[in-house]
Amino acid sequence: MKSKRYQRRFYRDDLSRQGLNLLRCLHKETDLYILSDKALSKSSVDQKVRALRSDIENYIRKDPRFEHALKPMAVELRAPAVIRLMSKAAAIAGVGPMAAVAGAIAQLLGKTLINSGCREVIIENGGDIFLKVRAIRRIGFYAGKGKFANKLVLLIRPEDTPMGICTSSATLGHSLSFGSAESVTILAKDAALADALATATCNRVGTVKDMEKALNFCRSIRGVRGAVIVMKNKLATFGKIEFSRR
Repeated sequence: MKSKRYQRRFYRDDLSRQGLNLLRCLHKETDLYILSDKALSKSSVDQKVRALRSDIENYIRKDPRFEHALKPMAVELRAPAVIRLMSKAAAIAGVGPMAAVAGAIAQLLGKTLINSGCREVIIENGGDIFLKVRAIRRIGFYAGKGKFANKLVLLIRPEDTPMGICTSSATLGHSLSFGSAESVTILAKDAALADALATATCNRVGTVKDMEKALNFCRSIRGVRGAVIVMKNKLATFGKIEFSRR
């Protein structure tokens, strides 16, 4: 499901710090870029990330199906919070639980930081973002290599956060995809849901003709605030999507 080959996170060039503190956290395949209004303790953040990853790894050892399932699967009622969050998002999207792993880690870490006193947090985890902001922020995202390349920037208003913004691509990255879209970006009430739905929606786009059906799928899911699909120089959107100039 995942490749260990490193790919430079070039999309981080489009996450402006705008007066926020920057912290990087790298642990195994998890590579986090964290912006916050409050200076963070690297050791505390590392400890939380390691705990989340440990919960996932221990559960996989207990039930190896969890790592490779391509469809939703039930988990134990007493499973760790990150496992239950991934399972719930996957069940809504109709994909395997690991499709929500990056978004779930970003979301749970983000909520921990907010509970510890941060009023503004942006966490990017492999192209998947959790954010809670107090000012308008602009976030660029991967949109293929065609006419939209390096041109699409989302304008995010503070009243719409916290939210998750997650992108899946059939042409970039190490995640398994059954579709052909250059990119599918989902805005949702939480990052785990956005992550799972980005994968599920991308899987539904085999040709340009599939784009509208894929958007209709997104529309049917409660908690989705918007979607952007890019394929072969075509762009389709729905929901509360605002683009901004760079």
